[in-house]
Amino acid sequence: MAERPPPDTLNERLGVLNRREAEARILQAFLKRLEGEFGAERVREILRETIIAIAQEQGAAMAREQGDDSLPAFADTLPAWQRDGALEIEELERSETAFHFNVTRCRYAELYRALGIPELGALLSCNRDFALIEGFNPEVKLQRNQTIMEGASHCDFRYHRPAPLPEEGG
Repeated sequence: MAERPPPDTLNERLGVLNRREAEARILQAFLKRLEGEFGAERVREILRETIIAIAQEQGAAMAREQGDDSLPAFADTLPAWQRDGALEIEELERSETAFHFNVTRCRYAELYRALGIPELGALLSCNRDFALIEGFNPEVKLQRNQTIMEGASHCDFRYHRPAPLPEEGG
């Protein structure tokens, strides 16, 4: 039986923005070759599925590390995504059942544009958001109607978790 790999600590050591840049630089050339061999549509679908699976596992690992899968615990992880000025955020609401914020600057989007691969930005970064929270806690739902990556003025993140039902008395 194969041993489990060590925990992924790259986000803490490098920062998410630097990690995404390294990943994008490698994937850019690799995808071009694969798309030439197998067609862009199929290669990007496989990449999309892979990124989603990775993000779900990362979300589950975050919840385990936090020892808590509540919405406030998830909100506490936000500084990791903001490291190195990667995201500028306007927080609107934080509670047990809601975490709402707008991203007003996204250096991830700027990075993908600078690398000449803006079309891959949503696939490699924004694509992770829904899967990450699903892995962190499947009860929490994300609604997002727009992103800077797609040309909007801001990204509108609206996380919701149903309120717990009151316990029945006896």
